[in-house]
Amino acid sequence: MANHLAGETSRYLQQHADNPVDWYPWGEEALAKARAEEKPIFLSIGYSACHWCHVMAHESFEDEGTAAILNTHFISIKVDREERPDLDRIYMNAVQALTGSGGWPMSVFLTPEGEPFYGGTYFPKEPRHGLPAFRQILLAIADAWEQRRDDLRKGGKEITAALQGQQPLAAADALDPTTIEAAYQALGQRFDTVHGGWGGAPKFPQPMILEFLLRYHHTTGDAAALAMVTRALEAMARGGIYDQLGGGFHRYATDARWTVPHFEKMLYDNAQLARVYLHAWQVTGSPLFRAVVEETLDYVVREMTHPQGGFYATQDADSEGKEGAFFLWKSGEIREALQDAASPFLEAYNVRDEGNFEGQTILTFSGTLEERDALQSARRTLLERRAQRPHPGRDEKILTAWNGLMLAAFAEAAQAFGRDDYREVAEQNATFLLGELRTPSGALLHTWKEGHAKIKGFLEDYANLIAGLLALHQTTFEGRWYAAAEALAEQIHAHFRAEVGFYDTADDAEALVLRPRELQDNATPSGNAMAATVLLKLARLSGKTPYEDLARASLAAQQSLMGRYPLGFGQWLIALDDALAMQQDIAIVGDPEAQDTRALLDVAADGYHPHRTVVAGQTGSLPLLRAREQIDGKATTYLCVGATCRQPVVTPEALRELLS
Repeated sequence: MANHLAGETSRYLQQHADNPVDWYPWGEEALAKARAEEKPIFLSIGYSACHWCHVMAHESFEDEGTAAILNTHFISIKVDREERPDLDRIYMNAVQALTGSGGWPMSVFLTPEGEPFYGGTYFPKEPRHGLPAFRQILLAIADAWEQRRDDLRKGGKEITAALQGQQPLAAADALDPTTIEAAYQALGQRFDTVHGGWGGAPKFPQPMILEFLLRYHHTTGDAAALAMVTRALEAMARGGIYDQLGGGFHRYATDARWTVPHFEKMLYDNAQLARVYLHAWQVTGSPLFRAVVEETLDYVVREMTHPQGGFYATQDADSEGKEGAFFLWKSGEIREALQDAASPFLEAYNVRDEGNFEGQTILTFSGTLEERDALQSARRTLLERRAQRPHPGRDEKILTAWNGLMLAAFAEAAQAFGRDDYREVAEQNATFLLGELRTPSGALLHTWKEGHAKIKGFLEDYANLIAGLLALHQTTFEGRWYAAAEALAEQIHAHFRAEVGFYDTADDAEALVLRPRELQDNATPSGNAMAATVLLKLARLSGKTPYEDLARASLAAQQSLMGRYPLGFGQWLIALDDALAMQQDIAIVGDPEAQDTRALLDVAADGYHPHRTVVAGQTGSLPLLRAREQIDGKATTYLCVGATCRQPVVTPEALRELLS
């Protein structure tokens, strides 16, 4: 018999709809039941592509005996962390405070009022690896709730108060350029010079940090900064973390060498990595980096795009009940598929009979770029062969925040590569998001699936979508994208502001035990860091100094942490770099489709220029174009560097000389 999850649209919740556990989705029905029956809440948070979430579900949530304990003593609530990042952040912080670590599946025990008093992550069915059995945990907490309820309630209130105390941003001194240098030095000291990247196993891609280092190199010319970027990007592109046949990146590497990935694929990883590889190509001209960008975006078009234009959230790690089965190869399979072409492929992609993962092979590439090009047909053959296998599951919900990140990647790649197909993908995506995930009042919704949008948008939804819309505007110069971005910024200003910085939830969102406020960047930029980034950009485009004032106040309050812990503050460092850099504003007055305007745009938009803003259009169509006229009826460029404006020019040669 189905539980209370049967009507949910989340793939993760649907995966538990037939559990014998009497699951409820988060909502007033479950919370009211807990209060009325004076029962503690067992809150389980995960996501559909999470391997260990599936393991715990199979071991415990599908088990009749475990379900009986939960159904007798607890109100059980299941949450998809991707649908409810606000709940995930609140209770992840609680688990980290209680245990010193966190992860998914997240298992948290709450009072009927939602205050956490005990938590952890995965608990096994039987005691092992130093972990108690999940049933033991349940029975101990049930007994404690009966015998020491007041103590547990008191503990929950203390933890909640402690979490509340972690949140406020305080006013701070002016922005300090030495923060940038301190962060750079810390990153250099911790860089893995052998394998690229930071840390050991597991190893994460860190796209925001790589973006920051590209900017540092751009400003200072420091060769070591660029060397860190290219070493990490090449190692990942050649490693098993990159899908060598189909394009796109897996979530992270379980080893230090980038060989063995955790096989799930997340939209947000691929969005951020596509952009940093694009920017690195603009700096270095590396054919490998361009190939990775195009293969990754082509993968998203092929496998992760809804017919209406939204991008799906994730692909599972598992297929046929085994992690990574879809991506693994035996040497004999490759020989049979490629015949005479097998030997060079086996050599270039490090395929051995004994394999490198449980008797099979995760493809990695050690050949030359010329060999990679020569093996394109072989890769296509194997990709077609692989497509006949049972595919990993796909979570087809469409999340505004993650779509905003991928929108920016397609828009920038369309401009950089001159690919109209990428521009069309970006435009269709933006149209979909603004049409399906925006209310008549202009507010955003967080998630969409099968025609149904829900959950009030979070700060990250607004900030990431603004970033994507501004990138699309910088590609097409259509005023509607700029207008939509500015309207969303006004929503942030009106509904998310705190004393300094912003809350993650709007002022009319559901009241929780505290109003969450994520400040640290994780796998995705924090809403506060991305808000600072886009408000600085909008301040330059609109001339609205309140946007810049809000961003700079947020940055000032965070800069001491940025310098000391750069790996947790990558997007903040990007925003700080923007705030401190000498900016170039280029306004081209003319028809963006006219030949003379396009010739000027080709110069203005060429290469990697993170501190350059380009607009094009008729006089007065945007704030940067006001009171600026064409000279002798020709497309005319106005360049301002910092607060100093130069004489306008009308030819590409003159503009190129001016920029040099």
